[in-house]
Amino acid sequence: MEQRDILSIGKARPFRLTRDDIARALTLGYDPRGRSDSALEAMIDGGAVRPGDPVGQEPDLMAAAVLVPLVERPDGLAVMLTKRTAHLAHHPGQISFPGGRLEAEDRGDLLACALRETSEEVGLAPDRVQVLGRLDDYVTGTGFIVTPMVGMITPPFELAPDSFEVAEVFEVPLDFVLDQANHQLQRREVRGLQRPFWALTWEDKLIWGATAGILVNLFEVLAHRDD
Repeated sequence: MEQRDILSIGKARPFRLTRDDIARALTLGYDPRGRSDSALEAMIDGGAVRPGDPVGQEPDLMAAAVLVPLVERPDGLAVMLTKRTAHLAHHPGQISFPGGRLEAEDRGDLLACALRETSEEVGLAPDRVQVLGRLDDYVTGTGFIVTPMVGMITPPFELAPDSFEVAEVFEVPLDFVLDQANHQLQRREVRGLQRPFWALTWEDKLIWGATAGILVNLFEVLAHRDD
């Protein structure tokens, strides 16, 4: 059986979504049990753990939060992403959402963390973001439990990317993300084992790992909004 057959949840269809549609879907689709790299691996390789099974029980996980920014454009919604600079110690050159680890100044507030990190990384002011809800927590193989917050951004707005951390800010049409044909399962060798991961390729940019996993979560939530 093809891996896509295992994971298929239906054919792609046109998506024309309002803020209320998205907020409602996020509320109905949120699974507090979360997702993880290990759950994806177990599902693909025939293990007992599947997305939706409890995650986050691993010791010493570091809390982090990201913003999934949806930008209103005349031809439809787009997802804002960043490309990390090549010299960073962690995940250099990779595509990511703006965000980072929970700091003391956030006082345990993951939304505050996501908005603060977004402001620091790309210069987007928190008051320009209308928060619509959240996606499932995602536990990475690198020891983070990431909370994705979804927010709507209405142009015009100004960005001032931090040149130390951010090489580029770009947008991917939401219609591209919501087309299941663009979701690829790939493998990469990690510590001698071939680990599966989600990937989407937009133009010349490979979006993979936890970022792609969060986008697949967004697809699943919005695809099932009428269920």
